Amino acid sequence: MIRITYRIESPGDVEALAAKIASDQSTGTFVPVPGETEELKARVAARVVAVRHLEPADRPSLPDEAGEARRFNRAEADICFPLEAVGTDLSALMTIAIGGVYSIKGLTGIRVVDMKLPPEFAAAHPGPQFGVAGSRRLTGVQGRPIIGTIVKPALGLRPEETAALVGDLLSSGVDFVKDDEKLMSPAYSPLRDRVAAIMPKILDHEQKTGKKVMYAFGISHTDPDEMMRNHDLVVAAGGNAAVVNINSVGMGGVAFLRKRSRLVLHAHRNGWDILTRHGGLGMEFSVWQQFWRLIGVDQFQINGIRVKYWEPDESFVKSFKAVSTPLFSEKDCPLPVVGSGQWGGQAPETYARTGRSTDLLYLCGGGIVSHAGGAGAGVRAVRQAWEAAVAGIPLADYAREHPELAQSLKKFADGQGA
Repeated sequence: MIRITYRIESPGDVEALAAKIASDQSTGTFVPVPGETEELKARVAARVVAVRHLEPADRPSLPDEAGEARRFNRAEADICFPLEAVGTDLSALMTIAIGGVYSIKGLTGIRVVDMKLPPEFAAAHPGPQFGVAGSRRLTGVQGRPIIGTIVKPALGLRPEETAALVGDLLSSGVDFVKDDEKLMSPAYSPLRDRVAAIMPKILDHEQKTGKKVMYAFGISHTDPDEMMRNHDLVVAAGGNAAVVNINSVGMGGVAFLRKRSRLVLHAHRNGWDILTRHGGLGMEFSVWQQFWRLIGVDQFQINGIRVKYWEPDESFVKSFKAVSTPLFSEKDCPLPVVGSGQWGGQAPETYARTGRSTDLLYLCGGGIVSHAGGAGAGVRAVRQAWEAAVAGIPLADYAREHPELAQSLKKFADGQGA
């Protein structure tokens, strides 16, 4: 069975609405129809298995549906869908168990808050190809976070200008560099030209130092065949990673890519906020991320502590736990990517609130490249912050003998690293 938990809000009877969700999203329709037998219902109908009442709300999530009501009942309802009725296809799961519920009348709010899938889904989908272990192996980083940065400015740089910045970053000791998610293949910086300009620097640095910095190129495209050609371009040049805008490309596009991929797939979740920002609508990240993990992304961006965007720290902590908790085995866990306004200053709280984990990619933009001592000092400052965090030493104390961290504290302590 597939179990979905919905948080229902309505001025009416929430138990009746739970039953309506189960009926409408499986065998029922607005009138009895030929063929809707009791035997059929017993075999494939969804069923409400539990309803837990919550404190009512005094304002509706969807005001236009409220009418004259002043009290809005709320409950969490567990509804089980037979696997025989849904199958293991993720588009069917999204359509049947999630997509249709938002159109049901009588709701002033509906949010999908949990999803438990049977093991048949693990057998039906590939999951991450590289994940945590593969990302560590390819970057050569063990025992600490992988330290990464982003080419800034995000838009406007031509290939040779981007390559010059990458050259500076390579000498900084950074482990990972990525295209900004907004950069794919614009006219001023076609992907082909960008790969041709950057990869020789990556490979030359590897020859000289033995360290191959992972560079993730933006390969997203509406046409899966064109995206695959972008993938092949990176592979042929010796690259090993790609940024994929999963919401923009869609499940089918990412699945097409994953089955053929030889690159680490770095999932950027831009557009996710549309689905979750209103607390009474949409769905929890813990639900949504399961689809992409089953399809097979290797690294998953999840924001961080004290980000520059709207998301509160508690949401980041829940997201980190979600992607770090096995669905069926440890192999299906992608590498969490902690980003957005990060610099070394958030390392101690990140370490504490993620259960003292260093299995993450710590992604700093301005927090590295805007360091007063340059990008190399920026990388060293972030590493020093993590050393202090793991050792339980206050950053100010550690900075007394680590000048790069001291400079970072002076510059960023009242702001963020971008």
